[in-house]
Amino acid sequence: MSEPHHARAFWITAPGRGEIRSEPYPAPADGELLIRTLFSGVSRGTEALVFHGRVPAGERERMRAPFQAGAFPAPVKYGYTSVGLVEEGPRTLLHRHVFALYPHQTHYAIPASAVHPLPADVPPERAVLAANLETAINGLWDARPQIGDRVVVIGAGVVGCLVAWLASRIAGTDVTLVDLRQERAVVADRLGVAFAVPNFAPADADLLVHASGSPAGLQLALRLAAFEATIVELSWYGDRPVTLPLGEAFHARRLTIRSSQVGYPPALQRGRWDAKRRMALALGLLTDPALDVLISGESDFDDLPAVMPQLTADDSDALCHRIRYW
Repeated sequence: MSEPHHARAFWITAPGRGEIRSEPYPAPADGELLIRTLFSGVSRGTEALVFHGRVPAGERERMRAPFQAGAFPAPVKYGYTSVGLVEEGPRTLLHRHVFALYPHQTHYAIPASAVHPLPADVPPERAVLAANLETAINGLWDARPQIGDRVVVIGAGVVGCLVAWLASRIAGTDVTLVDLRQERAVVADRLGVAFAVPNFAPADADLLVHASGSPAGLQLALRLAAFEATIVELSWYGDRPVTLPLGEAFHARRLTIRSSQVGYPPALQRGRWDAKRRMALALGLLTDPALDVLISGESDFDDLPAVMPQLTADDSDALCHRIRYW
């Protein structure tokens, strides 16, 4: 039996703290690949709640990432955005750039069925957006926008920006991205959508997608919704309760609040779309260089224990932060 290889991996050791550990991993078995990681991504959504130990006890099994090690709240090795190079494996994949739902780690062995080859015209640097784009695709499937809809997306984080970008490509839609940060107007412009701060957000929207992660954002969606409009909730609040003013116009305007979660395609797609096909769609959409505006910074892997608390702080303005390995 060959000696195991050693990799370096980022572990959350306690809520709000992390470290890089050396750990062995086996040589790839039949049907597996050896991946050398080039980039991974951190976005201020689920990973922030995980890093700060805010996964509710009742959701800990459902929230496990595909190749997570350890358990919530800590110690846990967590992550779902890894882009690397195949160093060992079948000839058809050898030396190919691939995407995998793997934690932050320098090398790993993984089943070939769990990786997604990048299209030739998608640079690996941009492919760190793939998991967020997959979430946005699922969210828009749940939202079911129609030609000509007035669409308001509340929360200009990575997922919200990607939802707005996708919705704007439907003929006749009028899409506005709403965020507290006026500087997000530059991002919206690059993505080809309108921008507003909350006080100037357009009312009477046919469809609203909430992705701010803040209860105030969902409350705003209720105020902006037109008669019989749909509000799709993409935010995940972890252990934080949310209060809504449902005693106001919610019933009179016959509003619908619909949850969305990337774990399952909506019922209308589920019979034809599996995770492999959905991820292939997301990767194929990453050819647009305008999406590079969503990469808000880059750090070396060795700096991740110091960088992660900054990225996941409540006052952070990061979008997708790229981690560079070599």
